[in-house]
Amino acid sequence: MPSMIHTQADHIIHMVEVENGLEIIKKKKKKIKGKVIAEDECESPAPEKRKREQLITDVNGNADTNTIKKKKKIKAKAVDMTLQTSSSAEISSEHPAVKTPVESIEDSASDKEKETPEQREGAFTNFRISQDTIKLLQARGVTYLFDIQVKTFNSVYDGKDLIGQARTGTGKTFSFAIPLVEKLQSEAADKRRGRPPKVLVLAPTRELAIQVSKDFKDITRKLSVTCFYGGSSYNPQMDAIRSGIDILVGTPGRIKDHLQNNKLDLSRLKHVVLDEVDQMLDMGFAEQVEEILSMSYKKDAEEKPQTLLFSATCPQWVYEVAKKYMHTKCIHVDLIGKKTQKAATTVEHLAIACHWSQRASVIGDVIQVYSGSHGRTIVFCETKREATELSMNTSIKQSAQTLHGDIVQKQREVTLKGFRNGTFEVLVATNVAARGLDIPEVDLVIQCSPPKDVESYIHRSGRTGRAGRTGVCICFYQRNEESQLKFVEQKAGITFKRVGVPTANDIIKSSSKDAVRFLDSIPAAAVEYFRQAACELIEQRGAEEALAAALAHISGATSLEQRSLINSDAGFTTMILSCSQEMHNMGYAWRGLKEQLGEEVEGHISRMNFLKGKKGVCFDVPASKLKEIQDKWQDGRRWQLTVATELPEMEQSMRQSGEWRAGGFSGRGGGGRRSFGGNFKGNKSFSRGRGGGGQKRSFNQAFDY
Repeated sequence: MPSMIHTQADHIIHMVEVENGLEIIKKKKKKIKGKVIAEDECESPAPEKRKREQLITDVNGNADTNTIKKKKKIKAKAVDMTLQTSSSAEISSEHPAVKTPVESIEDSASDKEKETPEQREGAFTNFRISQDTIKLLQARGVTYLFDIQVKTFNSVYDGKDLIGQARTGTGKTFSFAIPLVEKLQSEAADKRRGRPPKVLVLAPTRELAIQVSKDFKDITRKLSVTCFYGGSSYNPQMDAIRSGIDILVGTPGRIKDHLQNNKLDLSRLKHVVLDEVDQMLDMGFAEQVEEILSMSYKKDAEEKPQTLLFSATCPQWVYEVAKKYMHTKCIHVDLIGKKTQKAATTVEHLAIACHWSQRASVIGDVIQVYSGSHGRTIVFCETKREATELSMNTSIKQSAQTLHGDIVQKQREVTLKGFRNGTFEVLVATNVAARGLDIPEVDLVIQCSPPKDVESYIHRSGRTGRAGRTGVCICFYQRNEESQLKFVEQKAGITFKRVGVPTANDIIKSSSKDAVRFLDSIPAAAVEYFRQAACELIEQRGAEEALAAALAHISGATSLEQRSLINSDAGFTTMILSCSQEMHNMGYAWRGLKEQLGEEVEGHISRMNFLKGKKGVCFDVPASKLKEIQDKWQDGRRWQLTVATELPEMEQSMRQSGEWRAGGFSGRGGGGRRSFGGNFKGNKSFSRGRGGGGQKRSFNQAFDY
């Protein structure tokens, strides 16, 4: 028991000293009846123990209630503590920041219980991280190291070659940034002008290079961090070289330019990082990387720079190429594995069947339902032209801007900054934004078609659901892309949930929520100006109708188009015919329909498919015929006919075998090859979604370094 008392007293003294400060306690000392203790940090343990015992005795009300005063000269800081002896509750009311001993111990135990195993394992105290860096990390909102950072910190700090592979959004940049910064800061400071860089980080895109350099700058105030990339002026970069660089981040194109002009010295490098290594060492880019690295990897040198490779995807050929630069005993940290899901686990993966001619208007509805007017959405297109056309399409009600390689670098930076700050809600981009960019709070990612390489899907979907947040990734596909969608599922280790296009009811609900949010944001002073008009409107139309019309206008959902849940065609309604027993062929369903609706119904029904288990079918009918069909139909014991509110689960074998009846994916959108949404004519490249060039593009075309 005595030991517990000492611990409680220590805790109180510490809280008063840290949270309230000496001045606050001194000012309130005269107003409170209690015990005053001036504790000398240099006193011997025995007097200190007696004082703490007396303190707790008074707090509990078990000792003399007279005020005890002790004065003593001290050599160091004096801690003045004032406590009221009558009630611990009164102490808390007079000093809100001061807690009773029992409350303090309970809070401390509660905090420890709330910590997850990941937080305990990643605690800063477990690693060689300075207090200065910890403060800067906390300013960034980082309170502990993530799994990939925990697994790699010591190896990177100790100078070992390493290949790090983890899912997108798990903090790979800090995996090398934190230990490298700590390593350099622990060494003797070199402030000479013109000093060559000790760390080189190569990134495939300008945007990623800018972000990585920002991450470095955020966690150090002692090192010089510089970023070189194309599209920017050479003069500031030359000034940085003359001043001296500790950490250099850049794209291969601009780094190579400085090397060829003999302006940059890489012979003193101690650490080399290739971020997004699978793209960095791609076939069309390996030559430039090797030329840069040859400046620092001398064949005859006894020591080579430490080499660090990081990415979410590492194909086998990456390891073969990496052998040229790394020690034979390099460390491989793989948090994905061959048989586990490679895409982010915090992302829900959905797939919507949609013909390309309907895609633009469907995307507008999808953004409204899944992200709303206030969320952030990234839409990935295969070509630059697609991205430009889609961002201009009026089907997207939210503000949208484009990001791709043809846009000048300064504008690209402004666009990214605006998206991060919430200036606009929808970013329509090519692969420029797919790799490594940490854009906070992206609610929705849309991919206009399944990419041919699974790595692209993993990186694109990883723009949402980052740092523990959840997100949604929706992939659009056409009938002839069903096999490609299954290939992505197999290789990425995910399962797409097939969903239909948002229904009119879904859109109304989402739009209504947004409208209410807009109403909440209107200042009370502005409302007063419209009060008289509101009263007149209510008298003319009635309160309910007037408010409903106002909400519809605010939300922009004034015209809603019914769409097929099966393939998103406009003007169709999806229906479900349920059967009390399993059906062996589609003709059985047709006979059931014709018995009540007549032979002419065959001309109105399209895209009939078995439901999973074959105890029913789903199909589309023209929205204009829906009421007529419902009026004629009567449910019985064997058959029930309903309107589908969501895409039902269908027999996959039927979808793959091509038994989709009339209309399919091509019968309703028009026969010509039109551009996105039909608003831009003559775009033949978009009709195939690949830009005519396939995947064999040069690195410059794809990433515009």
